Amino acid sequence: MNNHNKITEIPEVDLLEDFYSEKPLSEAEMKEVSKALEKKVKTNRRNVFKIFSHLKALKNYMLDKNVKWIKKSVVVAALLYFIAPLDAIPDFAPLVGYLDDIGIIAWVVRYLGREISSYYD
Repeated sequence: MNNHNKITEIPEVDLLEDFYSEKPLSEAEMKEVSKALEKKVKTNRRNVFKIFSHLKALKNYMLDKNVKWIKKSVVVAALLYFIAPLDAIPDFAPLVGYLDDIGIIAWVVRYLGREISSYYD
């Protein structure tokens, strides 16, 4: 997927495709991530209430069969980080424990931009 940027004439490379060269997650694996995400959100609803709509949109995006797996892999990585009990700032630390999780989710939502807008309810 090497295109040329007309302004600089430098070949563009899809870095995600190069970085995530493994096969995509199976449908069963994506559903498992989705279930784990729902469980974490339900048990911590007060703490993640403000980003709940983003999480739901990311889940819907991840489950869409028309989205390329390369883009889904970014969403899956972010959701797995969110689900994981151990991360940069442990979730058991009140409020502060979710700052890194919220940051990752916010970055992915910003990265996807308008592409994710139709996945909000």
